[in-house]
Amino acid sequence: MLKITKPANNRIDIEFDGKLDADGMRAGLDELIDKSDGIIHGQMLYRISEFNLPTIGAIGVELTRLPKLFSLLGKFDRCAVLSDAKWIRNAAEIEGAMFPGIQIKGFEPHQEEAAELWLQS
Repeated sequence: MLKITKPANNRIDIEFDGKLDADGMRAGLDELIDKSDGIIHGQMLYRISEFNLPTIGAIGVELTRLPKLFSLLGKFDRCAVLSDAKWIRNAAEIEGAMFPGIQIKGFEPHQEEAAELWLQS
């Protein structure tokens, strides 16, 4: 499941849980791109409950949307990633170091309040 919400004009929240197929990936990415329209100096809160590798079809859908996804990076200044899995938090921070202009920081799920404060600082 991939759920995208926009709780504020400059904020996107993403919830990921389980495994994505091509249809779920397509719908989720299209919604993310749509809801990110007009965002400047945005914040993103990404909750990853249970991570399973997406299907081959879902990866194919993501690859076809890479140009639009890369353009999203310029819309967001900060992204907090909440996950039980340390490797996901670490991978997110490494990804943040690779892309200038966006800071990405990993948090454990019980640190949601700290993640919110960090996003707003």
